[in-house]
Amino acid sequence: MTERHAITRVRHPLKMRRLEVARVENLTPHMVRVTLTGPDLEGFVSAAPDDHVKLFFATSDGSLNLPTFGDNGPVYADGEHSPSRDYTPRRHDPIANELDIDFVIHGDGPASSWAETARPGDVLHVGGPRGSMVVPDDYDHYVLLGDATALPAIGRWLEEMPASRKVTVFVEVASPAERQTLARDVRWFVPGESPTLDEALARLPIPPGDTFWWVATESKRARALRSLLVETRGIDKDWVKATGYWQAD
Repeated sequence: MTERHAITRVRHPLKMRRLEVARVENLTPHMVRVTLTGPDLEGFVSAAPDDHVKLFFATSDGSLNLPTFGDNGPVYADGEHSPSRDYTPRRHDPIANELDIDFVIHGDGPASSWAETARPGDVLHVGGPRGSMVVPDDYDHYVLLGDATALPAIGRWLEEMPASRKVTVFVEVASPAERQTLARDVRWFVPGESPTLDEALARLPIPPGDTFWWVATESKRARALRSLLVETRGIDKDWVKATGYWQAD
């Protein structure tokens, strides 16, 4: 008998893919969608909305020093390693042979800088995803909460979940102009306005039945919100996943 609410962890063969930019779309003033394609995309699998691939960028001298993947993880040649960043596969269409990655443009860092100037024909190397954590669709309710970096995962989750599933979505963005149209209703939060996302979560009535809570924000904040849910509000820790999508300096 399959345990109710059992999370399935799936491993995928780890492969480095050389992909090309097919098109670029400005979603908001500070979020860009880059659509990638290429023969190497064949066999790509992403089984969960919050999967992560690793994107690799040029070193300080403009060259690439990419890893090879073995039993002990990535192995690099001597010298400066190509910087890498984790990103969510926003959309994968095996028929069209396309992969969408959404980037928050924040003015610094190799990923943001690359995405800000990306043009059709540009090359990007993509590794993974290494695995997926598949959350079952048998909960009575889902609460999805995050900042702008979580929008790709939240947007994909809302598109892929059954229409009959009840869901509450809280998202914090830098300004009203950063709001996106998603598949379900979203309660948007902007820093400096009241209530804050954290305050709203603390006051949110716990939905009846079994609820899965998903949080993705800055690392320290994600830990605090998890503590709020599990230790303060008494939510079953197995029904809460809180992930740090980035780390403040």
